[in-house]
Amino acid sequence: MPVIQVKRIYEPPARGDGLRILVDRIWPRGISKEKAALDFWAKDVAPSTDLRKWFHHDPERWAEFRTRYLAELKAHRAELDELRAKIAGHRATLLYAAANITQNHAHVLKDVLER
Repeated sequence: MPVIQVKRIYEPPARGDGLRILVDRIWPRGISKEKAALDFWAKDVAPSTDLRKWFHHDPERWAEFRTRYLAELKAHRAELDELRAKIAGHRATLLYAAANITQNHAHVLKDVLER
């Protein structure tokens, strides 16, 4: 099973990152492609625009956000399988732009990928 970690895109790349995968639907503000140092952009497994706007990083909506995002991911099995294939046997870092480092979709996605 691959080692998967989660990290903000605004943190500098590190040697231990392994494959760097952006898991946001929109490009993060203020980050150039060179600075991002991405191996892959998995925007199809990010929350939908409607879900992202509904959540608006409101901690009181976190539990419901998780439930809704997991439901969305069920409709993206092919994209999840593609992502699993890319990270198979590798260390990988899922990158996100959200300010909240504990309640964000990247952690939900990590849990799904590790199952």
